[in-house]
Amino acid sequence: MTNKWGRWTILTLFGLYFLVPMAASVEFSLRDVNDTHSFASWGKLLDEPGLFETLGTSLWVAAGTVALTLLIMVPTVSWVHLRKPKLRRLMEGISLLPLVIPPIVLVNGVLVVFADAPEVINGTPVILVLEYVVLALPFTYRTLDAGLQAIALPTLVEAARSLGAGWGTVLLRVIVPNIRSAVFGAAFLNLALVLGEYTLASILLMDTFPVWTVQTGQSEAGVSVAVSLFSLFVAFLLLFVLSVVAGRRRLERGIA
Repeated sequence: MTNKWGRWTILTLFGLYFLVPMAASVEFSLRDVNDTHSFASWGKLLDEPGLFETLGTSLWVAAGTVALTLLIMVPTVSWVHLRKPKLRRLMEGISLLPLVIPPIVLVNGVLVVFADAPEVINGTPVILVLEYVVLALPFTYRTLDAGLQAIALPTLVEAARSLGAGWGTVLLRVIVPNIRSAVFGAAFLNLALVLGEYTLASILLMDTFPVWTVQTGQSEAGVSVAVSLFSLFVAFLLLFVLSVVAGRRRLERGIA
């Protein structure tokens, strides 16, 4: 009984730690000049130019980052676990490099590599997708690595191969369904990274939602708080949608 109350106390304290500042922010964003409350700041926010354009750009970049990251990392991490388990330490060390490389170095490195690339890459959000794929490497690798460690990968692959399945079938119909939670977890982290990253987009002079948020929030205090709350709401909504999709897929798989 004591442990139960202790857990509820800790959960309550953590809940208050997150909810009280958000409630105070909501109240401040609704506060008017005469200490009354209205939606004036929120009305100004929705009237700000570039809101939906930059949000659309960030969503496009987020979708591209998630797709490209998973397309590269799921087969790579699966291959390392299956064929080269001794390379896991090396892969883990390499995956941590984006955490210690300064953003300006990362930007310049990608720009140098793609200096002769077509215009469809340079100067467009495509270059930002490539930057974010590198930046998301530590989170993606750790998540997929944990998911693959939780399953009997060699046994599943050998069983599928003995039944005549090709490597593409093994990857899509055996490995991915068994690490679905890890794949969706990696997608969550990539989405949160793109919707909150400001430095790289600002250096590359890209009009993304985080850059728009910072620029718009410099006008008025109420509008600034409203912008921050709106960005949190968008991130929470997208993560909720992804969690619902993941839950439905898991439920359908259980019924089947």
